[in-house]
Amino acid sequence: MTQPGWRARVRYAFDNWMARGTVAIMAMLGLATVAFVLVMAMVVVVLGAYPGDNDFGDFWDIAWGNLMRTLDPGTMGADLGWGFRLLMLVVTIGGLIIVAGLIGIVSGGFDDKMQQLRKGRSLVLERDHTLILGWSPQLLLILQELVEANASRRRAAIVVLAERDKVEMEDEIREHVADPGRTQIICRTGNPMSPADIRIGNPLAARSVIVLTGEDAADPDAAAIKTVLALSHALPEDDAGPQVVAELQDPANLDAAQLVSHGNVRWLLTGSLIHRLTAQTCRQRGLSTVYTELLDFAGSELYFTGQPELAGGSYLDAQFAFADSTVVGLIRGEEILLNPPADTTVQPEDRLIVIADDDSTIATAAPGEVDNSVIVPGSAPSTAPERTLILGYNVGVPEILSELAGYVPAGSSACVVTATPPSGAPVVPGLAVELREADVTSRGVLEELDVAGYDHILVLADRGQPGAQATDARTLVTLLHLRDIAERADVRLNVVSEMLDDRNRELAEVTRADDFIVSDRLVGLLLAQVSENERLAEVFAQLFSAEGSEIYLRPVELYLRPGAETDFYTVVGAAAARGETAIGYRTGAHARSAAHNYGVTVNPDKRDRLTLAPADSLIVLADDER
Repeated sequence: MTQPGWRARVRYAFDNWMARGTVAIMAMLGLATVAFVLVMAMVVVVLGAYPGDNDFGDFWDIAWGNLMRTLDPGTMGADLGWGFRLLMLVVTIGGLIIVAGLIGIVSGGFDDKMQQLRKGRSLVLERDHTLILGWSPQLLLILQELVEANASRRRAAIVVLAERDKVEMEDEIREHVADPGRTQIICRTGNPMSPADIRIGNPLAARSVIVLTGEDAADPDAAAIKTVLALSHALPEDDAGPQVVAELQDPANLDAAQLVSHGNVRWLLTGSLIHRLTAQTCRQRGLSTVYTELLDFAGSELYFTGQPELAGGSYLDAQFAFADSTVVGLIRGEEILLNPPADTTVQPEDRLIVIADDDSTIATAAPGEVDNSVIVPGSAPSTAPERTLILGYNVGVPEILSELAGYVPAGSSACVVTATPPSGAPVVPGLAVELREADVTSRGVLEELDVAGYDHILVLADRGQPGAQATDARTLVTLLHLRDIAERADVRLNVVSEMLDDRNRELAEVTRADDFIVSDRLVGLLLAQVSENERLAEVFAQLFSAEGSEIYLRPVELYLRPGAETDFYTVVGAAAARGETAIGYRTGAHARSAAHNYGVTVNPDKRDRLTLAPADSLIVLADDER
């Protein structure tokens, strides 16, 4: 984060001082008291009304006596001389007024401060905190992830500013984030679209800002843009401000959003990213679990690290240089290289992109050896045309089909079935698209479709339903019908489903679908990751795109002899021989077991021995389906 300029520091210091209104008034009252005491001492000297009718007296002794009489009216009981007594009576009465005013100010200030605290309107004094503007379904997940990310920090704070009651926010957060550890979660009530309210969250001192749009927003993109505009007005013009991340659902709004943010905000096209991920996942069972593992701070995630001692070696050498971390690419200046050629030379200024349990665990180790006896000659996957069935429709279907066309072999087709079809079938080069109008929750409709004849089945959430629960309920009905059809016909269906609420995934597991895409959860995880490292947005954009390197789950027999005992160093070598980067594996025996992370293991320790069965898959980064 850019350090604030001196004008900004002065401004915020003044705001903080003004926020302590009681202290300021007390300070002014103290100055008034000193002035009153000195003035009355001067009056005594000028009039010659010294104690005991003396002809002289010390000015500072008189001033000190006046101060004591101001604070304690009983001090004047031993005064001598009527002139001096009358003047001290004035001092005593003034003292009574001052003390009464002081008590009133302290009491009123205390009451005001307590009221402010109850309303959540007091200024946040924390520094280097994460500021979240708005409340959305992803908020609680983001808080859980940031708490996990802050586990290794000595002291951390998260500030939530939303148009909700402070106590209600705290109760809901406490219910879902039971143990925040070292992270302090602070709630403030305010309008995220108001610059004055945003200043309550002290954005200038924040390390990052996450902009959320409420689920009740009529136009989420417009709300996000307006919030970023308010944030820019809340910050000083001569300061770049903290790192800001916000989501946009419609790519058409990106140009306007960038004009508002002046390039200082990382805009995530979450809708487009989810559509791309959906296209990938419908062809590869378990892929959404792999991405969730990479996005979730609780498991292994992506980090950037500089390792000067590896300069001059190859990318493959860098892969073998880590035992419990997995190298997946390089950062060379502004360029991100995922799965570069194995002989790519690592430059001194390069940073490695690695998968690790935590940035504190990234360390080089003695390289292992490759057991070539278990590696099989490379062979290409099948290139036969594929048939894909899409049940349901939403605004992302055209992009899903377009992205799908970049993966499937020539001659492939897709059939879209929906009760509310668009005016015409989308035209996608390289993919034959058929559009049918029917209710996908109808058992009769599904039986007529001959679902067993499709290679991939994708069940989409109908976002036209009123609420996530109603949408997921319809999805569950379709999945239950598909499970029963498969059991009666004794066939295996490759079914991937989209769910809106992660809580419904556990219910959906009884349908025995192969994979689930929980879009809101993935969006929340991505926002949390990018708020910690903004360049991760570029990495995931590449992974979710059909261009460049993507993640594939491929049969183990393409790399190793199934059943042979080996270690992951050998797996890395087998993948490198095909121009790929191995990052993990999936065991088919645990594909439907939540307790075993659905069989997915990312970033295994390369020294551990493992035996992969024919039903298992390797998780690799590859440029295309070779």
